[in-house]
Amino acid sequence: MTENAAAKVQEAQDAALELAQLSDEQRRAGLQAIADAIDERHDEILTANEKDVGAGEKLLAEGEYSQALVDRLKLSPSKLEDISEMVRSVAEQDDPLGKTLESRRLDEDLELYRVAVPIGVVGTVFESRPDALVQIAALSLKSGNAVILKGGSEASHSNRVLYEIIEEATADLPDGWAQLIEAREDVQALLEMDEQIDLLMPRGSSEFVQYIQDNTSIPVLGHTEGICHVYVDDAADLEMATEIAFDAKVQYPAVCNAVETLLVHEDVAADFLPEMVAQYEEAGVDLRGDDRVRDVVDVGAATDEDWATEYGDLELSIKVVDSLEAALEHITTYGSKHTESIVTEDDGRAGRFMRSLDSASVFHNASTRFADGFRYGLGAEVGISTGKIHARGPVGLEGLTTYKYHLEGDGHRVATYAGENAKPYLHEEFDGEWTPGGSSE
Repeated sequence: MTENAAAKVQEAQDAALELAQLSDEQRRAGLQAIADAIDERHDEILTANEKDVGAGEKLLAEGEYSQALVDRLKLSPSKLEDISEMVRSVAEQDDPLGKTLESRRLDEDLELYRVAVPIGVVGTVFESRPDALVQIAALSLKSGNAVILKGGSEASHSNRVLYEIIEEATADLPDGWAQLIEAREDVQALLEMDEQIDLLMPRGSSEFVQYIQDNTSIPVLGHTEGICHVYVDDAADLEMATEIAFDAKVQYPAVCNAVETLLVHEDVAADFLPEMVAQYEEAGVDLRGDDRVRDVVDVGAATDEDWATEYGDLELSIKVVDSLEAALEHITTYGSKHTESIVTEDDGRAGRFMRSLDSASVFHNASTRFADGFRYGLGAEVGISTGKIHARGPVGLEGLTTYKYHLEGDGHRVATYAGENAKPYLHEEFDGEWTPGGSSE
């Protein structure tokens, strides 16, 4: 790692200790200042973004970039308004720090508290989306974490101006709480800094996230693929199913919670598929299906590779299944444990679907596109986690906290509770909040 980058990581470590001690009011004020600064500097941000998009479109024409990547790169006045709204939403969230998660009385005047605290220094390596820089910085600040930001070169101009805005807007906060690393050679060194960085949060293609996971011993919070499914049951309201399946693919196809495979029960395939396919084709979706689908509608042939593909674009595979069990088997075989949805009016089947799948989010009669931190009311998200430790699904503020134990005593000694005449522990739960010197029951 370059000396400059190493110094930035050290500054972040120092800042993390100070940041954890700031009040919620101080962190909230910093976030409001960031949102205000973004609103005031639209022209500057969009000018920088035009450079990135122009270079991206040139590489798209040369076949080096995909249309989905260029789409993720683009900012607009309305998107910048959404970004500043997101920052304000994070600011208004309840303070995730200092919460007493558990209180236990070990003995009279010997009280144990489990208290929420920041993780420390989080590093993020992300591709394409410059809005990811602001999302992650905002959530890190609200949760009291210092953050190392490493964006892709394709968004370098946008990332740099957004970082400068954040840095200037939070000049009153601990120096170095947010750091921008730009050199490509620093990524591998970043992955090796397991004693300096407490958590890594990659955002990008499945191949990119997999690379990060395979090349570091730092805990990684992320997902490698978003192969999401919508299953249309034979007890589905077909008009509702059409609207849900359309939204799940077309509303924004470039994101990880967009549906990639549509499963349809054989008893409704003939009634459902013609209208569904017509709507998809009108929206420009490239469709492929299995033999049973192609018996009903004229689409391309799906392969085994399609079932395991995250398209991230206006592409969709369709399969007819003969039962709920077959749908569950298909999802279990090809899914990525991200988000699945069943459309049915049978609550019993919905319950079975939701209990049977080991995915981070499972929905009933709703689009997979709802799998999002902002839509979940988390303010925003640093990403989606398909792992089970330590956070799962859209990861917001709570996913950026851990806990430590505070023990309040009054001269207590372990010797009192050991030996032949050991005093027994009470070990009783009680409703109390930790404050220095004892609880506030």
